[in-house]
Amino acid sequence: MQTVWITALGVGGATLFGTVIGFLFKKVSHRFSDVVLSFAAGVMLAAAVLGLILPSLEYGGKYGIIVTVIGIFAGALCLNLIDKAVPHLHKMVGADIENHSNANLDKVLLFVTAIAIHNLPEGIAAGVGFGSGDMSQALMIAGGIALQNIPEGMVIISPMLLAGVSKRKTFIFAAFTGLIEVVGTFIGYFAVSLSTAILPFALAFAGGTMLYVISDEMIPETHSHGCEMAATYSLLVGFCVILISDALLG
Repeated sequence: MQTVWITALGVGGATLFGTVIGFLFKKVSHRFSDVVLSFAAGVMLAAAVLGLILPSLEYGGKYGIIVTVIGIFAGALCLNLIDKAVPHLHKMVGADIENHSNANLDKVLLFVTAIAIHNLPEGIAAGVGFGSGDMSQALMIAGGIALQNIPEGMVIISPMLLAGVSKRKTFIFAAFTGLIEVVGTFIGYFAVSLSTAILPFALAFAGGTMLYVISDEMIPETHSHGCEMAATYSLLVGFCVILISDALLG
């Protein structure tokens, strides 16, 4: 349980770490941000497949493939419905806010709310990983999510400061988005711990949410600033780092 606490705080704290970087470097280059985010996407992709989807098949037994496929689509559909209610993050960052110095505060708050909502299933994915009992896989999943949270925390800063939000309140809003992820981690952990029967579906559901975030949010964002080649290879490096780590630890 202590490890879950530490990991939950680490996953949420990664957003704050990115926030601090955002304060220090208010204008991070698109190329740097895209490369870091793509690396995180590669790590998350490997973590979703190796740490969530394949274990779901393993624990699912006779009907494992059916449960896993249903779980993946259920997770993706859940975030798809969330996207119907809140704007796409890459659109909010790239068009509505970043390029307008007189950005409307309501749009900025909507942007922060969107990040917070998207962080909940990511936290649940980390918690479900720990609920499976495989510590190395759980840490791999949590590490991938934490890496993704660093550039996410970085992009929060500039839009809020441009909208006239004070540095103190900007930091509080960023901390709130990280806190949501901590809450999600414990929701996922306790849900699986209370009922191991739901473990195969929960693993696949968490994997589906991660695949959706990678495809719908992270890859479009990293391929929208002219750095597609660097972003693609960065994703492959991130994927292979986890693949190699898993092979060596296995």
